[in-house]
Amino acid sequence: MNTPISWIKAYVPDLDCTVQEYVDSMTLSGSNVENYVNLDKNLEKIVVGKILKIEKHPDADKLVVCQVDVGEEEPIQIVTGAPNVFEGALVPVVLVGGRVAGGHDGSPNPEDGIKIKKGKLRGVPSYGMMCSVEELGSSREMYPEAPENGIYIFQKEVTPGEDAVAAMGLRDSVVEFEITSNRVDCFSMIGMAREVAATFDKPFYPPVVKETGNEEDVNDYIKVTVEDTDLCPRYTARVVKNIKLAPSPEWMQRRLAAMGIRPINNLVDITNYVMEEYGQPMHAYDLDTIANHEIVVKRAQDGDTFVTLDGQERKLDKDILMIWDGEKPVGIAGIMGGENSMVTDEIKTLLFEAATFDGTNIRLSSKRLGLRTDASSKFEKGLDPNNAIEAMNRACQLIEELGCGEVVGGVADVYPNPVEEVRLPFEPDKMNALLGTDIAPETMLGYFKKIDLVYDEASNELIIPTFRQDLGCMADLAEEVARFYGYDKIPVTLPTGEATAGKLSFKGRIEGIARDVAEQNGFNGGMTYSFESPKVYDKLLIPADSDIRKAIVISNPLGEDYSIMRTLSLNGMLTSLATNANHRNKNVRLYEMGNIYLPKALPLTELPEERMQFTLGMYGDCDFFTLKGVVEELFEAIGLVGKSEFVPCKEIPFLHPGRQAEIMLDGEKAAYMGEIHPEAAENYGIKQRVYVAVIDMPVLVEKATFDRKYEAIAKFPAMKRDLSMTVSKDVFVGQLEAVIKENGGKLLESVELFDVYEGNQIKEGFKSVAYALTFRAKDRTLEENEVNKLVDKILKKLSDLGAQLRE
Repeated sequence: MNTPISWIKAYVPDLDCTVQEYVDSMTLSGSNVENYVNLDKNLEKIVVGKILKIEKHPDADKLVVCQVDVGEEEPIQIVTGAPNVFEGALVPVVLVGGRVAGGHDGSPNPEDGIKIKKGKLRGVPSYGMMCSVEELGSSREMYPEAPENGIYIFQKEVTPGEDAVAAMGLRDSVVEFEITSNRVDCFSMIGMAREVAATFDKPFYPPVVKETGNEEDVNDYIKVTVEDTDLCPRYTARVVKNIKLAPSPEWMQRRLAAMGIRPINNLVDITNYVMEEYGQPMHAYDLDTIANHEIVVKRAQDGDTFVTLDGQERKLDKDILMIWDGEKPVGIAGIMGGENSMVTDEIKTLLFEAATFDGTNIRLSSKRLGLRTDASSKFEKGLDPNNAIEAMNRACQLIEELGCGEVVGGVADVYPNPVEEVRLPFEPDKMNALLGTDIAPETMLGYFKKIDLVYDEASNELIIPTFRQDLGCMADLAEEVARFYGYDKIPVTLPTGEATAGKLSFKGRIEGIARDVAEQNGFNGGMTYSFESPKVYDKLLIPADSDIRKAIVISNPLGEDYSIMRTLSLNGMLTSLATNANHRNKNVRLYEMGNIYLPKALPLTELPEERMQFTLGMYGDCDFFTLKGVVEELFEAIGLVGKSEFVPCKEIPFLHPGRQAEIMLDGEKAAYMGEIHPEAAENYGIKQRVYVAVIDMPVLVEKATFDRKYEAIAKFPAMKRDLSMTVSKDVFVGQLEAVIKENGGKLLESVELFDVYEGNQIKEGFKSVAYALTFRAKDRTLEENEVNKLVDKILKKLSDLGAQLRE
């Protein structure tokens, strides 16, 4: 928001401070300043000069010698090549020793300007320089009356010798504020002036809007209907007849130009001026182009097209709000008018529109159309409906004052659900407690009064004006107190309240232990995208009919490679391992804790199920059993020792069919692990064996426990037996251990596999397996025959698996 200080002073005339003081104070009161520009930067010793006499240069065809009155006893001589000078012209003159911003030839301006010295042009002395607007650091955008190539000539009465910079309105500064979206009122000059008055504790004088209009009734000229009141809370319209187009006054042109708006004519300039003054966009229609003299506010239809003022054809849909006349659309509400109702120089009767539209709808419509205007940028923030009529009446007042036309009496105003003022309780104690201050209630009320908040003593409530949509609770009011009291004055205090012991949730503890176990075993944490490409399923050899392929498609993806939400966590892990392999890192171990997204139905009817997966991946100095040991260590750390079962399987397509297993906890699948299928590894460019484990954390959290039962050190001796047997290679040692534990009874304390052998001494297709069994009783010393009976029972059951004792 660019705010010329001269315009602010129109509402706060008592403001008296330097630009730096202004900037610092406004920033401290909550209006953050991005930048400011002094319009008179590097302009020194520049006065009004009157050309008394012009003579041809004796030695140059394109130069003339001027005698110029600059308010001194004697005129000064200036040589110039400007083509537009004439005797009697009043021009800006920089005297010897003065400075200008730069040249009109487009050359870059030095930071400290250009110093003017006495010199000679083709042998004729020259004691100064007459200036163009570019040499004064400005442009024809701000001074449309300036010639395209020549000296600026004053169009008003000025006196030779007076300050030319001030006469041109350049003794001013434009301050750029960064306005947050919740402060809609500050997107206007009146709103910013109110903030300035409150900050500097000066009187605030808003424009006095007088009643306008003749004895006629506007409703005889125009009929207004709003069909979609949800998108247009208020629509006001007035009519002006006998339009007289002319340039707007200099003061209005200068203010608009300082805001970066090019002056055009009195009618357009009034519309822009009120938009900046009140923060309320307005639009003008030629009433003679409005069919049936009727305005209807309603949505467009899918497939409609509309040609806007810029000559572009726009494709519309049912969510775009349009302004229609009795037959056709004439404008896109809040964004841009139509070419079919544009105001031309032949206009006779004008229809003025000041409305309030739904900010969200305007923003989305503007984005879909690819059309963002000054009006839409204001509407999309959500304007105050009560401000529309004030802006409308102000525009009509300016029309009458500037002789732009005759305003018809009355206003067409459709406002079915008026916005009421909000009331909030005045709670100074709570505000002080929140801020850590001790500010008197009277002081607080003084701050509130400065920003137009009214105190109702009877109900002890503050009445919030509708333009302050950001004030909705006690904390908001406390913020107003803090910024005017001064954040720098708020004392440093210690936090108060009762301390509570914080701790991680049970789920957080389990996830933390999982990370710790991984890192203790040399794994490094990683993080990959949750969205990926549909091509991932082909790389992982997933069958075409697999449920795993039923992924959520992102409606606005970054690209095809990021178009679905992952249903497997392996792609990111394998991609990271492949990157390390390509960089020739020899031994790599990575882990990731991340969600997968499983839709309950497609297309989505409800939020998908998000399941946290703990993924481990490794290659190099490791094998299947290395990774299995890490998983078992994790299970032991969370109280699941002895409760897990590793079940060999062949169904997981992206794992090696002979080196994969599902991990069961109490009969429920909790994880899977194995070696990546060679073909899948090749798809990722990995030329060595890769091992992965994926643990479903919700199951792990459900089964985990931190309950521990400790037993006293055994008082009685143990008895040990070693069993060495041969068994078919198809029998897994896990099956053997399960039989041993099931038949060893309560006296079996531990089972330890200490040897697996395959070789010449073993029959082909078989292997030798050796276990150490430890037996112990808690209440007595075991006898030999007790242990022998248990061993015999175990051997008998093992024989069902084809196991035989080695001779």
